[in-house]
Amino acid sequence: MEHEKVVGKDAAGEGTGTDAPSRTLWSDAWHRLRRNRLAVIAIIWISIIVAIAITADLWVPQWLGSPTDTDTTMSSTMSKLPPSAEHPFGTDALGRDVLCRVIYGSRISLAVGVLATAISTVLGLIMGALAAYYGGIWDTIIMRLADIFLAFPYTLFVIVLLAVIGQGIQNVFIAIGILGWPSIARVFRSAILSVKENDYVDAARAMGASDARIIARHIFPNSVASIVVYATMNIGGAILTEAALSYLGMGVTPPNPSWGIMIQDGQQYLATQPWLMLMPGLAILTTVLAFTLLGDGLRDALDVKMKDA
Repeated sequence: MEHEKVVGKDAAGEGTGTDAPSRTLWSDAWHRLRRNRLAVIAIIWISIIVAIAITADLWVPQWLGSPTDTDTTMSSTMSKLPPSAEHPFGTDALGRDVLCRVIYGSRISLAVGVLATAISTVLGLIMGALAAYYGGIWDTIIMRLADIFLAFPYTLFVIVLLAVIGQGIQNVFIAIGILGWPSIARVFRSAILSVKENDYVDAARAMGASDARIIARHIFPNSVASIVVYATMNIGGAILTEAALSYLGMGVTPPNPSWGIMIQDGQQYLATQPWLMLMPGLAILTTVLAFTLLGDGLRDALDVKMKDA
């Protein structure tokens, strides 16, 4: 009898030390994300950019000078210097250090990317939830409104909105955020439609749970994975849009540093002083690519179909 008890205990997997700890969706996703080398590189690069942007005031002015102030007495001798140990990215036409302006420009780009994505995500979640959960006339109105927004060229629509509400960094991320909700609403609507008819939703409704509670506690947690992926990629798109607006003169106002303004100022010197345009261009390229690779890695990590057996 004792032998049978021992065997039964081993068969159940207790006491043998072979039990694998259960993982949640997010811990399991993090486990798979760490094995994606491109995503890890993207996380490291984004972390470096964020750390540099946050701590810039502590060391950049002492090492590289001001991103906006110019010394008229030294501008003739400091103008358009090539990259060197003293000025790693060279200097611009007014003698300002290009690396300094790239670093401070990252603050604006990251702020616009995060804040604009936050606005569009909140609006998209609300509109998508209303359209998918209630359906009927709500679904028709919201989706047709989304079609109207998507029918216009995105950048042109942002320019028109900025022309109405005015320029400025605050209006830039407001305009980008307001016009970015339709895509997120469509993604969230599709995710909700795939889970709202599940048994646990019907059980919660039968127990008298309110619509807000059902959406917040049951539908949203099971639909949020696709939104996390889309929002991460959307940050890169917002950064690119801000750079395009600043390049066209509709975004950040000089002398504030912006990657788009730096490219616009440096394009006329591309043949003789290419660093004036290439350095901010590389900053845009690497940052947008990092958010795209991170979003791609999150998509694979959060895909339950790819879960290891």
